[in-house]
Amino acid sequence: RSPQVKAFVTQDIPLYHNLEMKHLPGADPELVLLSHRYEELERIPLSDMTREEINQLLQELGFYRKEMPDAPVPEEFQFAPAKPLPSLLLPQASTTDSKTPPKSDKGEHPDL
Repeated sequence: RSPQVKAFVTQDIPLYHNLEMKHLPGADPELVLLSHRYEELERIPLSDMTREEINQLLQELGFYRKEMPDAPVPEEFQFAPAKPLPSLLLPQASTTDSKTPPKSDKGEHPDL
């Protein structure tokens, strides 16, 4: 295992809200993104990434990083990195003209 990934697992994971580590003996490390119903959305291999690259990826995905593991999470990030499902936007898209992008309610968080 990469020392970069080990450092991320031991030092960085505790700082992220809604990020959980499950150790699977013999398995290559990967980030598994789940919906709010715990349905698998995507798997991202981490073996060849540096600690900095993994942290950057999580930031880009919208995970909230706390200063300390026990720090409170602001209310607006309680459901982070939740994003609306594209399928939920389809009915709205059909009611607007094709030049106007569908509006999404940033307060809704159907996925974690």
